[in-house]
Amino acid sequence: MRKNISLTLLLLALGISAQAQVYLNVLKFGVKNDSSKLATEGIKKAIATAVKQGGGTIYFPAGKYKTGPIELKSNITIFIDAGAELHFTDDFDAYLPMVPSRWEGTDVINFSPLFYAYKAENIAIKGRGLIDGHGKKWWAYSEVHVKNIPTSKWQEEFKRLNKDVLAPDLPGWIEKGFLRPPFIQPMFCKNVQIEGITIRNSPFWTVNPEFCDNVTIHGVTIENPHSPNTDGINPESCSNVHISNCHISVGDDCITIKSGKDRSGRKRNIPAENYTITNCTMLSGHGGVVIGSEMSGGVKKIVISNCIFDGTDRGIRIKTARGRGGVVEDIRVDNIVMKNIKEQAIVLDMQYAKTTVEPISERTPIFRNIHFSNITAQGNQAGYLNGLEELPIEDISFQDLNFDTQSGFVIKNSKNIQFDNVHVNTERGAVIKAENSQQISIKQVLTNKPHAGVPILDFSNLQQVSIQGNIPLVPSDIYLKVSGEKSTNYLMGDNNFKNVKTPIQTSPEVPVGFNQ
Repeated sequence: MRKNISLTLLLLALGISAQAQVYLNVLKFGVKNDSSKLATEGIKKAIATAVKQGGGTIYFPAGKYKTGPIELKSNITIFIDAGAELHFTDDFDAYLPMVPSRWEGTDVINFSPLFYAYKAENIAIKGRGLIDGHGKKWWAYSEVHVKNIPTSKWQEEFKRLNKDVLAPDLPGWIEKGFLRPPFIQPMFCKNVQIEGITIRNSPFWTVNPEFCDNVTIHGVTIENPHSPNTDGINPESCSNVHISNCHISVGDDCITIKSGKDRSGRKRNIPAENYTITNCTMLSGHGGVVIGSEMSGGVKKIVISNCIFDGTDRGIRIKTARGRGGVVEDIRVDNIVMKNIKEQAIVLDMQYAKTTVEPISERTPIFRNIHFSNITAQGNQAGYLNGLEELPIEDISFQDLNFDTQSGFVIKNSKNIQFDNVHVNTERGAVIKAENSQQISIKQVLTNKPHAGVPILDFSNLQQVSIQGNIPLVPSDIYLKVSGEKSTNYLMGDNNFKNVKTPIQTSPEVPVGFNQ
Protein backbone atom coordinates (compact mmCIF):
# COMPACT_ATOMS: atom_id res chain seq x y z
CA MET A 1 0.00 0.00 0.00
CA ARG A 2 2.82 2.41 0.92
CA LYS A 3 4.55 1.75 -2.42
CA ASN A 4 1.34 2.52 -4.30
CA ILE A 5 0.81 5.75 -2.34
CA SER A 6 4.43 6.82 -2.94
CA LEU A 7 4.15 6.11 -6.65
CA THR A 8 0.90 8.08 -6.86
CA LEU A 9 2.45 11.04 -5.04
CA LEU A 10 5.47 11.00 -7.36
CA LEU A 11 3.27 10.91 -10.43
CA LEU A 12 1.21 13.80 -9.11
CA ALA A 13 4.43 15.76 -8.45
CA LEU A 14 5.38 15.17 -12.07
CA GLY A 15 1.99 16.42 -13.18
CA ILE A 16 1.03 12.98 -14.53
CA SER A 17 -2.28 11.23 -14.01
CA ALA A 18 -1.74 7.75 -12.54
CA GLN A 19 -4.62 6.40 -14.62
CA ALA A 20 -3.71 8.05 -17.92
CA GLN A 21 0.06 7.58 -18.08
CA VAL A 22 2.51 4.69 -17.95
CA TYR A 23 5.35 4.87 -15.45
CA LEU A 24 8.33 2.65 -16.30
CA ASN A 25 11.42 2.09 -14.16
CA VAL A 26 14.41 1.43 -16.43
CA LEU A 27 15.80 -1.13 -13.98
CA LYS A 28 12.97 -3.46 -15.04
CA PHE A 29 14.32 -3.43 -18.60
CA GLY A 30 17.75 -4.84 -17.81
CA VAL A 31 19.34 -1.45 -17.23
CA LYS A 32 22.05 -1.40 -14.54
CA ASN A 33 22.48 1.61 -12.25
CA ASP A 34 26.12 0.83 -11.45
CA SER A 35 27.58 1.60 -14.91
CA SER A 36 28.46 -2.07 -15.37
CA LYS A 37 26.49 -2.34 -18.62
CA LEU A 38 25.66 -0.01 -21.48
CA ALA A 39 22.01 0.93 -20.99
CA THR A 40 21.16 2.03 -24.54
CA GLU A 41 19.06 -0.97 -25.57
CA GLY A 42 17.23 -1.21 -22.25
CA ILE A 43 16.24 2.46 -22.42
CA LYS A 44 15.09 2.00 -26.01
CA LYS A 45 12.89 -0.93 -24.94
CA ALA A 46 11.36 1.09 -22.10
CA ILE A 47 10.52 3.94 -24.49
CA ALA A 48 9.04 1.54 -27.06
CA THR A 49 6.90 -0.07 -24.37
CA ALA A 50 5.54 3.31 -23.27
CA VAL A 51 4.87 4.37 -26.86
CA LYS A 52 2.72 1.28 -27.43
CA GLN A 53 0.54 2.40 -24.52
CA GLY A 54 0.23 5.98 -25.73
CA GLY A 55 3.19 7.43 -23.88
CA GLY A 56 4.55 7.62 -20.37
CA THR A 57 7.41 8.42 -18.04
CA ILE A 58 10.76 6.63 -18.22
CA TYR A 59 12.11 6.74 -14.67
CA PHE A 60 15.79 6.65 -13.66
CA PRO A 61 16.17 6.07 -9.91
CA ALA A 62 19.36 7.04 -8.06
CA GLY A 63 22.48 5.40 -9.46
CA LYS A 64 25.02 5.76 -12.23
CA TYR A 65 24.09 4.81 -15.79
CA LYS A 66 26.22 4.51 -18.91
CA THR A 67 24.40 4.93 -22.20
CA GLY A 68 24.55 5.78 -25.87
CA PRO A 69 22.10 8.16 -27.59
CA ILE A 70 18.48 8.34 -26.43
CA GLU A 71 15.71 9.14 -28.92
CA LEU A 72 12.50 10.54 -27.48
CA LYS A 73 9.14 9.77 -29.07
CA SER A 74 5.83 11.59 -28.72
CA ASN A 75 4.31 11.70 -25.23
CA ILE A 76 7.52 10.50 -23.55
CA THR A 77 9.00 12.05 -20.40
CA ILE A 78 12.50 11.15 -19.24
CA PHE A 79 12.61 11.60 -15.45
CA ILE A 80 16.10 11.56 -13.91
CA ASP A 81 15.69 11.47 -10.15
CA ALA A 82 17.95 13.14 -7.60
CA GLY A 83 21.05 11.00 -7.23
CA ALA A 84 20.76 9.59 -10.73
CA GLU A 85 23.56 10.21 -13.24
CA LEU A 86 23.40 9.48 -16.96
CA HIS A 87 26.88 9.24 -18.46
CA PHE A 88 26.99 9.17 -22.24
CA THR A 89 29.67 7.05 -23.85
CA ASP A 90 32.41 8.75 -25.86
CA ASP A 91 32.54 5.84 -28.32
CA PHE A 92 31.79 7.68 -31.57
CA ASP A 93 30.39 4.53 -33.20
CA ALA A 94 27.55 4.50 -30.67
CA TYR A 95 26.12 7.62 -32.35
CA LEU A 96 25.72 5.94 -35.74
CA PRO A 97 23.81 5.77 -38.00
CA MET A 98 23.89 9.49 -38.68
CA VAL A 99 20.57 11.35 -38.58
CA PRO A 100 19.03 14.58 -39.94
CA SER A 101 20.46 17.43 -37.90
CA ARG A 102 21.51 21.06 -38.05
CA TRP A 103 25.03 22.21 -37.30
CA GLU A 104 25.71 25.92 -36.73
CA GLY A 105 22.74 26.83 -38.88
CA THR A 106 23.35 24.42 -41.76
CA ASP A 107 21.14 21.38 -42.47
CA VAL A 108 23.27 18.22 -42.44
CA ILE A 109 23.22 14.50 -41.76
CA ASN A 110 25.40 13.98 -38.70
CA PHE A 111 26.07 11.90 -35.61
CA SER A 112 22.97 11.39 -33.49
CA PRO A 113 22.69 13.96 -30.71
CA LEU A 114 22.94 12.46 -27.24
CA PHE A 115 19.24 13.22 -26.68
CA TYR A 116 17.40 13.36 -30.01
CA ALA A 117 13.80 13.74 -31.13
CA TYR A 118 12.39 14.21 -34.62
CA LYS A 119 8.84 15.40 -35.32
CA ALA A 120 7.66 14.43 -31.84
CA GLU A 121 5.10 16.09 -29.56
CA ASN A 122 4.77 16.42 -25.79
CA ILE A 123 8.31 15.39 -24.84
CA ALA A 124 10.25 16.21 -21.69
CA ILE A 125 13.51 15.70 -19.83
CA LYS A 126 13.03 16.40 -16.13
CA GLY A 127 14.34 15.74 -12.65
CA ARG A 128 17.09 16.74 -10.24
CA GLY A 129 19.65 14.34 -11.62
CA LEU A 130 22.78 14.80 -13.76
CA ILE A 131 23.56 14.10 -17.40
CA ASP A 132 27.21 14.10 -18.48
CA GLY A 133 28.22 14.17 -22.14
CA HIS A 134 31.89 13.25 -21.58
CA GLY A 135 32.78 15.70 -24.30
CA LYS A 136 36.55 15.83 -23.90
CA LYS A 137 37.24 13.26 -26.63
CA TRP A 138 34.82 15.07 -28.95
CA TRP A 139 36.44 18.45 -28.23
CA ALA A 140 39.66 17.30 -29.89
CA TYR A 141 37.70 17.29 -33.18
CA SER A 142 36.70 20.94 -32.99
CA GLU A 143 37.65 23.05 -35.99
CA VAL A 144 40.25 24.72 -33.78
CA HIS A 145 42.26 21.53 -33.29
CA VAL A 146 41.38 19.31 -36.23
CA LYS A 147 44.43 20.26 -38.34
CA ASN A 148 46.52 17.52 -36.76
CA ILE A 149 43.87 14.77 -36.99
CA PRO A 150 44.10 12.31 -39.92
CA THR A 151 41.14 11.40 -42.12
CA SER A 152 38.77 9.08 -40.27
CA LYS A 153 35.94 6.71 -41.19
CA TRP A 154 33.52 9.13 -39.51
CA GLN A 155 34.73 11.99 -41.68
CA GLU A 156 34.32 9.86 -44.80
CA GLU A 157 30.80 8.84 -43.76
CA PHE A 158 29.88 12.46 -43.10
CA LYS A 159 31.13 13.47 -46.56
CA ARG A 160 29.24 10.61 -48.21
CA LEU A 161 25.95 11.64 -46.63
CA ASN A 162 26.38 15.36 -47.22
CA LYS A 163 27.37 15.57 -50.87
CA ASP A 164 24.43 17.84 -51.66
CA VAL A 165 24.49 19.93 -48.49
CA LEU A 166 23.76 23.63 -48.97
CA ALA A 167 26.99 24.73 -47.31
CA PRO A 168 27.71 28.20 -45.88
CA ASP A 169 29.32 30.86 -48.05
CA LEU A 170 32.68 30.08 -46.44
CA PRO A 171 34.14 27.18 -48.50
CA GLY A 172 35.92 24.18 -47.05
CA TRP A 173 34.10 23.90 -43.74
CA ILE A 174 33.24 20.20 -44.20
CA GLU A 175 36.85 19.33 -44.91
CA LYS A 176 37.78 20.48 -41.41
CA GLY A 177 36.71 17.07 -40.12
CA PHE A 178 33.44 15.57 -39.01
CA LEU A 179 31.04 17.66 -36.94
CA ARG A 180 30.45 17.00 -33.24
CA PRO A 181 26.85 16.34 -32.17
CA PRO A 182 24.86 18.62 -29.87
CA PHE A 183 23.83 17.23 -26.47
CA ILE A 184 20.04 17.74 -26.64
CA GLN A 185 18.51 18.42 -30.06
CA PRO A 186 14.78 18.02 -30.68
CA MET A 187 13.92 18.83 -34.30
CA PHE A 188 10.50 19.83 -35.68
CA CYS A 189 8.93 19.07 -32.28
CA LYS A 190 6.02 20.60 -30.40
CA ASN A 191 5.57 21.06 -26.65
CA VAL A 192 9.12 20.47 -25.40
CA GLN A 193 10.08 20.73 -21.71
CA ILE A 194 13.53 20.54 -20.12
CA GLU A 195 13.41 21.17 -16.39
CA GLY A 196 15.54 20.88 -13.27
CA ILE A 197 18.43 18.76 -14.52
CA THR A 198 22.15 19.48 -14.37
CA ILE A 199 24.05 19.11 -17.65
CA ARG A 200 27.82 19.05 -18.04
CA ASN A 201 30.59 18.32 -20.55
CA SER A 202 28.59 18.64 -23.75
CA PRO A 203 30.39 17.55 -26.96
CA PHE A 204 29.10 20.66 -28.75
CA TRP A 205 26.07 22.96 -28.24
CA THR A 206 24.17 21.81 -25.16
CA VAL A 207 20.42 22.46 -25.45
CA ASN A 208 19.67 23.05 -29.12
CA PRO A 209 15.99 22.84 -30.15
CA GLU A 210 15.54 23.23 -33.91
CA PHE A 211 12.29 24.24 -35.68
CA CYS A 212 10.28 23.57 -32.50
CA ASP A 213 7.14 25.24 -31.14
CA ASN A 214 6.37 25.86 -27.45
CA VAL A 215 9.68 25.11 -25.76
CA THR A 216 10.15 25.51 -21.99
CA ILE A 217 13.61 25.34 -20.39
CA HIS A 218 13.36 25.94 -16.66
CA GLY A 219 15.65 25.57 -13.66
CA VAL A 220 18.45 23.93 -15.65
CA THR A 221 22.14 24.08 -14.65
CA ILE A 222 24.73 23.81 -17.44
CA GLU A 223 28.48 23.46 -16.78
CA ASN A 224 30.92 23.04 -19.68
CA PRO A 225 34.33 24.19 -18.45
CA HIS A 226 37.28 25.00 -20.78
CA SER A 227 35.62 23.53 -23.87
CA PRO A 228 35.19 24.70 -27.51
CA ASN A 229 31.79 25.71 -28.90
CA THR A 230 29.88 24.32 -25.92
CA ASP A 231 27.16 26.98 -25.93
CA GLY A 232 24.55 26.57 -23.21
CA ILE A 233 21.05 27.04 -24.67
CA ASN A 234 20.67 27.62 -28.43
CA PRO A 235 17.03 27.55 -29.57
CA GLU A 236 17.24 27.90 -33.35
CA SER A 237 14.35 28.78 -35.69
CA CYS A 238 11.88 28.03 -32.89
CA SER A 239 8.71 29.82 -31.84
CA ASN A 240 7.27 30.48 -28.38
CA VAL A 241 10.35 29.70 -26.30
CA HIS A 242 10.48 30.25 -22.52
CA ILE A 243 13.86 30.14 -20.71
CA SER A 244 13.82 30.84 -16.98
CA ASN A 245 15.71 30.32 -13.73
CA CYS A 246 18.74 28.72 -15.39
CA HIS A 247 22.38 28.82 -14.24
CA ILE A 248 24.96 28.61 -17.04
CA SER A 249 28.76 28.52 -17.19
CA VAL A 250 30.16 27.27 -20.50
CA GLY A 251 32.99 27.38 -23.03
CA ASP A 252 31.17 29.61 -25.53
CA ASP A 253 27.96 31.68 -25.45
CA CYS A 254 25.60 31.06 -22.53
CA ILE A 255 22.28 31.60 -24.37
CA THR A 256 22.22 32.15 -28.12
CA ILE A 257 19.29 32.81 -30.43
CA LYS A 258 19.78 31.69 -34.04
CA SER A 259 17.82 30.98 -37.22
CA GLY A 260 20.12 29.41 -39.80
CA LYS A 261 23.25 30.34 -41.68
CA ASP A 262 23.62 31.97 -45.10
CA ARG A 263 21.94 30.15 -48.01
CA SER A 264 20.69 27.24 -45.92
CA GLY A 265 19.07 29.59 -43.39
CA ARG A 266 17.52 31.81 -46.05
CA LYS A 267 16.13 28.79 -47.89
CA ARG A 268 14.40 27.53 -44.74
CA ASN A 269 13.40 31.09 -43.85
CA ILE A 270 12.09 30.08 -40.42
CA PRO A 271 12.65 32.84 -37.84
CA ALA A 272 13.34 32.64 -34.14
CA GLU A 273 10.37 34.46 -32.62
CA ASN A 274 8.46 35.01 -29.40
CA TYR A 275 11.25 34.20 -26.91
CA THR A 276 11.30 35.18 -23.24
CA ILE A 277 14.51 34.83 -21.21
CA THR A 278 14.26 35.70 -17.52
CA ASN A 279 15.73 35.15 -14.05
CA CYS A 280 18.94 33.50 -15.29
CA THR A 281 22.57 33.76 -14.14
CA MET A 282 25.48 33.44 -16.55
CA LEU A 283 29.10 33.08 -15.47
CA SER A 284 31.88 31.90 -17.79
CA GLY A 285 31.03 32.31 -21.47
CA HIS A 286 31.82 34.40 -24.56
CA GLY A 287 28.45 36.16 -24.22
CA GLY A 288 25.58 36.27 -21.74
CA VAL A 289 22.71 36.39 -24.25
CA VAL A 290 23.72 36.46 -27.91
CA ILE A 291 21.74 36.79 -31.13
CA GLY A 292 23.53 35.43 -34.21
CA SER A 293 25.74 35.31 -35.99
CA GLU A 294 23.64 32.64 -37.72
CA MET A 295 20.38 34.59 -38.04
CA SER A 296 19.57 34.29 -41.75
CA GLY A 297 15.96 33.30 -41.10
CA GLY A 298 15.37 36.34 -38.89
CA VAL A 299 15.02 36.95 -35.15
CA LYS A 300 12.06 38.90 -33.77
CA LYS A 301 9.97 39.56 -30.68
CA ILE A 302 12.52 38.73 -27.97
CA VAL A 303 12.37 39.80 -24.31
CA ILE A 304 15.41 39.45 -22.01
CA SER A 305 14.91 40.47 -18.36
CA ASN A 306 15.99 40.02 -14.74
CA CYS A 307 19.34 38.37 -15.50
CA ILE A 308 22.85 38.56 -14.06
CA PHE A 309 26.02 38.19 -16.15
CA ASP A 310 29.14 37.82 -14.01
CA GLY A 311 32.42 37.14 -15.79
CA THR A 312 31.22 36.64 -19.36
CA ASP A 313 33.31 38.12 -22.19
CA ARG A 314 30.32 40.21 -23.30
CA GLY A 315 26.86 40.88 -21.93
CA ILE A 316 24.25 41.30 -24.68
CA ARG A 317 25.76 40.64 -28.10
CA ILE A 318 23.95 40.83 -31.44
CA LYS A 319 26.22 39.92 -34.35
CA THR A 320 26.03 39.27 -38.07
CA ALA A 321 27.86 39.95 -41.33
CA ARG A 322 27.22 40.57 -45.00
CA GLY A 323 26.04 37.35 -46.61
CA ARG A 324 23.84 36.29 -43.70
CA GLY A 325 20.72 38.25 -44.57
CA GLY A 326 17.81 38.13 -42.13
CA VAL A 327 16.18 40.74 -39.91
CA VAL A 328 16.75 41.20 -36.16
CA GLU A 329 13.94 43.35 -34.75
CA ASP A 330 11.62 44.00 -31.81
CA ILE A 331 14.10 43.18 -29.04
CA ARG A 332 13.69 44.34 -25.42
CA VAL A 333 16.42 44.03 -22.77
CA ASP A 334 15.50 45.20 -19.26
CA ASN A 335 16.63 44.94 -15.64
CA ILE A 336 20.07 43.40 -16.11
CA VAL A 337 23.18 43.44 -13.90
CA MET A 338 26.57 42.84 -15.54
CA LYS A 339 29.83 42.47 -13.61
CA ASN A 340 33.42 41.65 -14.63
CA ILE A 341 32.64 41.90 -18.34
CA LYS A 342 35.88 41.28 -20.21
CA GLU A 343 34.98 43.02 -23.48
CA GLN A 344 31.75 44.97 -24.17
CA ALA A 345 28.60 45.11 -22.06
CA ILE A 346 26.44 45.69 -25.17
CA VAL A 347 27.40 44.84 -28.77
CA LEU A 348 25.48 45.32 -32.01
CA ASP A 349 27.95 44.39 -34.73
CA MET A 350 26.99 43.94 -38.38
CA GLN A 351 30.60 43.35 -39.41
CA TYR A 352 31.33 40.30 -37.25
CA ALA A 353 33.31 38.88 -40.19
CA LYS A 354 35.45 40.95 -42.52
CA THR A 355 33.54 41.71 -45.73
CA THR A 356 33.46 44.40 -48.41
CA VAL A 357 30.62 46.77 -49.26
CA GLU A 358 28.04 45.27 -51.62
CA PRO A 359 24.62 46.30 -53.01
CA ILE A 360 21.67 45.75 -50.69
CA SER A 361 20.08 42.35 -51.36
CA GLU A 362 18.76 39.27 -49.54
CA ARG A 363 22.34 38.84 -48.31
CA THR A 364 22.15 42.12 -46.40
CA PRO A 365 21.29 41.74 -42.69
CA ILE A 366 19.09 44.24 -40.85
CA PHE A 367 19.14 45.38 -37.17
CA ARG A 368 16.25 47.58 -36.03
CA ASN A 369 13.92 48.40 -33.14
CA ILE A 370 16.15 47.17 -30.29
CA HIS A 371 15.82 48.71 -26.82
CA PHE A 372 17.89 48.52 -23.61
CA SER A 373 16.77 49.78 -20.20
CA ASN A 374 17.56 49.55 -16.48
CA ILE A 375 21.02 48.04 -16.82
CA THR A 376 23.96 48.22 -14.41
CA ALA A 377 27.32 47.18 -15.84
CA GLN A 378 30.97 47.03 -14.84
CA GLY A 379 33.77 45.90 -17.12
CA ASN A 380 35.91 46.84 -20.09
CA GLN A 381 33.78 48.75 -22.65
CA ALA A 382 30.26 50.11 -22.30
CA GLY A 383 29.04 49.40 -25.80
CA TYR A 384 29.86 48.98 -29.48
CA LEU A 385 27.45 49.67 -32.36
CA ASN A 386 28.86 48.95 -35.81
CA GLY A 387 26.46 49.05 -38.76
CA LEU A 388 27.02 48.68 -42.49
CA GLU A 389 27.86 51.61 -44.74
CA GLU A 390 25.07 50.57 -47.11
CA LEU A 391 22.52 49.84 -44.36
CA PRO A 392 22.98 51.25 -40.85
CA ILE A 393 21.72 49.90 -37.55
CA GLU A 394 18.41 51.68 -36.89
CA ASP A 395 16.04 52.56 -34.04
CA ILE A 396 18.08 51.73 -30.94
CA SER A 397 17.49 53.19 -27.48
CA PHE A 398 19.37 53.17 -24.16
CA GLN A 399 17.47 54.30 -21.08
CA ASP A 400 18.37 54.32 -17.38
CA LEU A 401 21.87 52.87 -17.61
CA ASN A 402 24.60 53.03 -14.95
CA PHE A 403 27.97 51.84 -16.21
CA ASP A 404 31.48 51.82 -14.75
CA THR A 405 33.78 50.75 -17.57
CA GLN A 406 37.28 51.28 -18.90
CA SER A 407 35.89 52.98 -22.02
CA GLY A 408 32.51 54.22 -23.20
CA PHE A 409 30.21 53.67 -26.18
CA VAL A 410 31.50 53.57 -29.76
CA ILE A 411 28.92 54.10 -32.53
CA LYS A 412 29.46 53.72 -36.28
CA ASN A 413 27.05 53.64 -39.23
CA SER A 414 23.91 53.95 -37.12
CA LYS A 415 20.62 55.83 -37.36
CA ASN A 416 18.02 57.00 -34.82
CA ILE A 417 19.99 56.20 -31.68
CA GLN A 418 18.63 57.52 -28.37
CA PHE A 419 20.36 57.90 -25.00
CA ASP A 420 18.18 58.94 -22.06
CA ASN A 421 19.38 59.09 -18.44
CA VAL A 422 22.64 57.29 -19.17
CA HIS A 423 25.50 57.57 -16.65
CA VAL A 424 28.87 56.18 -17.68
CA ASN A 425 32.09 56.51 -15.70
CA THR A 426 35.12 55.66 -17.83
CA GLU A 427 38.79 55.22 -17.05
CA ARG A 428 39.72 56.73 -20.42
CA GLY A 429 38.09 58.43 -23.38
CA ALA A 430 34.66 59.87 -24.06
CA VAL A 431 31.38 58.54 -22.72
CA ILE A 432 30.06 58.33 -26.30
CA LYS A 433 32.24 58.40 -29.42
CA ALA A 434 30.15 58.40 -32.60
CA GLU A 435 30.93 58.74 -36.31
CA ASN A 436 29.19 58.54 -39.67
CA SER A 437 25.72 58.34 -38.14
CA GLN A 438 22.50 60.36 -38.04
CA GLN A 439 19.49 61.12 -35.87
CA ILE A 440 21.31 60.87 -32.55
CA SER A 441 19.43 61.98 -29.42
CA ILE A 442 21.29 62.76 -26.19
CA LYS A 443 19.33 63.49 -23.02
CA GLN A 444 20.74 63.44 -19.47
CA VAL A 445 24.01 61.78 -20.46
CA LEU A 446 26.47 62.34 -17.62
CA THR A 447 29.67 61.12 -16.02
CA ASN A 448 31.16 61.46 -12.57
CA LYS A 449 34.68 60.91 -13.95
CA PRO A 450 35.44 63.45 -16.70
CA HIS A 451 39.03 63.45 -17.99
CA ALA A 452 41.25 66.44 -18.55
CA GLY A 453 41.08 67.63 -22.16
CA VAL A 454 38.70 64.78 -23.12
CA PRO A 455 35.12 65.48 -24.28
CA ILE A 456 32.18 63.67 -22.75
CA LEU A 457 30.70 63.40 -26.26
CA ASP A 458 33.05 63.00 -29.25
CA PHE A 459 31.08 63.23 -32.52
CA SER A 460 32.42 63.08 -36.07
CA ASN A 461 30.37 63.47 -39.25
CA LEU A 462 26.98 63.22 -37.56
CA GLN A 463 23.77 64.70 -38.93
CA GLN A 464 20.51 65.53 -37.15
CA VAL A 465 21.73 65.54 -33.57
CA SER A 466 19.64 66.54 -30.56
CA ILE A 467 21.44 67.39 -27.30
CA GLN A 468 18.96 68.52 -24.69
CA GLY A 469 18.39 68.44 -20.94
CA ASN A 470 22.00 67.76 -19.99
CA ILE A 471 23.31 69.26 -16.74
CA PRO A 472 26.85 68.10 -15.91
CA LEU A 473 27.29 68.32 -12.13
CA VAL A 474 30.99 67.49 -11.99
CA PRO A 475 33.38 70.13 -13.41
CA SER A 476 34.75 69.06 -16.79
CA ASP A 477 36.84 70.53 -19.61
CA ILE A 478 34.71 69.72 -22.69
CA TYR A 479 31.16 68.43 -23.02
CA LEU A 480 30.86 68.10 -26.82
CA LYS A 481 33.56 67.86 -29.47
CA VAL A 482 32.40 68.07 -33.11
CA SER A 483 34.61 67.14 -36.07
CA GLY A 484 34.12 66.16 -39.71
CA GLU A 485 33.03 68.17 -42.74
CA LYS A 486 29.70 66.31 -42.91
CA SER A 487 28.61 67.48 -39.45
CA THR A 488 25.31 69.33 -39.66
CA ASN A 489 21.94 70.08 -38.09
CA TYR A 490 22.76 69.98 -34.36
CA LEU A 491 19.93 71.05 -32.06
CA MET A 492 20.99 72.24 -28.57
CA GLY A 493 18.50 73.18 -25.85
CA ASP A 494 17.71 73.14 -22.12
CA ASN A 495 21.32 72.30 -21.23
CA ASN A 496 23.18 73.83 -18.30
CA PHE A 497 26.92 73.87 -18.93
CA LYS A 498 28.03 76.18 -16.09
CA ASN A 499 30.38 73.43 -14.79
CA VAL A 500 32.00 72.96 -18.21
CA LYS A 501 34.95 75.05 -19.37
CA THR A 502 34.20 74.49 -23.07
CA PRO A 503 30.64 73.33 -23.78
CA ILE A 504 31.29 72.84 -27.52
CA GLN A 505 34.65 72.38 -29.25
CA THR A 506 34.71 72.26 -33.04
CA SER A 507 37.39 71.25 -35.52
CA PRO A 508 38.28 73.62 -38.41
CA GLU A 509 36.57 71.50 -41.10
CA VAL A 510 33.15 71.63 -39.40
CA PRO A 511 30.75 73.77 -41.49
CA VAL A 512 29.77 77.16 -40.09
CA GLY A 513 26.25 77.03 -38.65
CA PHE A 514 26.31 73.27 -38.07
CA ASN A 515 24.20 73.75 -34.91
CA GLN A 516 21.46 75.88 -36.39
